[in-house]
Amino acid sequence: MTKPAFAHILNVEDVRRAARRRLPRGLFEYIDRGSEDEISISGNRRQLDAIRLAPSVLVDVSQRSLEAEILGQAQPLPLVIAPTAMAGLVWHDGEIALAKAAARAGIPFCVSTQSITSVERIAAESGAKLWFQLYVWKNRQRTLALIDRAWAAGAETLVLTVDTAVGPNREYNLRNGFGIPLKASVRAGIDLMLHPRWTASVMLRSLLASGVPTYAHYPDEFRTQLGRSSLSDELNLAADVTWEDVRLLRQRWKGKLILKGILRVDDALTALSHGVDAIVVSNHGARNLDCAPGPTEVLPAIVAAIGGRMEILADSGVRRGADIARFLALGASGVLIGRATLYGVAIGGSDGAGRVLDLLTHELNVTMGMLGARNLADLRRC
Repeated sequence: MTKPAFAHILNVEDVRRAARRRLPRGLFEYIDRGSEDEISISGNRRQLDAIRLAPSVLVDVSQRSLEAEILGQAQPLPLVIAPTAMAGLVWHDGEIALAKAAARAGIPFCVSTQSITSVERIAAESGAKLWFQLYVWKNRQRTLALIDRAWAAGAETLVLTVDTAVGPNREYNLRNGFGIPLKASVRAGIDLMLHPRWTASVMLRSLLASGVPTYAHYPDEFRTQLGRSSLSDELNLAADVTWEDVRLLRQRWKGKLILKGILRVDDALTALSHGVDAIVVSNHGARNLDCAPGPTEVLPAIVAAIGGRMEILADSGVRRGADIARFLALGASGVLIGRATLYGVAIGGSDGAGRVLDLLTHELNVTMGMLGARNLADLRRC
């Protein structure tokens, strides 16, 4: 049943507008925008809109199933909540809120390396099926210790992000004064005063509970408040990550291994040769490289080349249930949702994220009915 507070929220764009009103401008733009001229962020939308799906008529669709199998596990929806940094600033304990929404929906939640809440707390308090996203640090031994920690906490799948070799160029962060480390400024102070609900319910609550937030997965001796620079170069993101690191992770990690950020056929085939269980065809939601292709441009060729030998997931730009159907019709077996559920958490914690998942589920169900698709395998593009 829809909670009264969300009765007016009818689609993801409604959620996005509500999140924009609630969050400080710098924080909202950090999660909402792209990079440089933001050509790719609008390109993702245009490319998804251009995909037409082929309806089959006079089909009995009275019983439709949205059930999917991802990495050998049956689940009620073909979705995974993607790893997103800063969820713990969007809502108090935002990562736990996202994980609880995922648990209620019966889908996995992927914990970010840069989570403000530890994977141990998320596991203990959410009951969710957890994946863990990895950025490789310069110190590889500390990186391996981190994935050991994630495994011990119950994460079953490791997601290596491979499309962030260097920091992206996000000029709007410089203009609005938002960045890590957080810096005090007149502009930031005004932003906080203009958003008193967020300031009181998130920032002040965090300060009173545990002080200035930190990245929870950094080793204790190197953990710093988000308002301070890193104490060690060891934990900076490595720019020299190669297929040798994939080989090392494959040897060390006991569960499923996914590479997130693949956009080329040759990279997909190399991942297959390294024993990777799945890839995510993604351009990082157009947040990193503004001249990158959209995932829908390259997904069909990657699917054709892999030929069912490795699982293929996709993400970037999902705003409607029809977008999920489009990715599935192109050959993906599942879809990761990032910004959409993050907007939901911003307006209502776990219930807000749950509202987004309910909306996307309803839209996908209606789309399937209109297409004459009784299950996900029946989805076809024109």
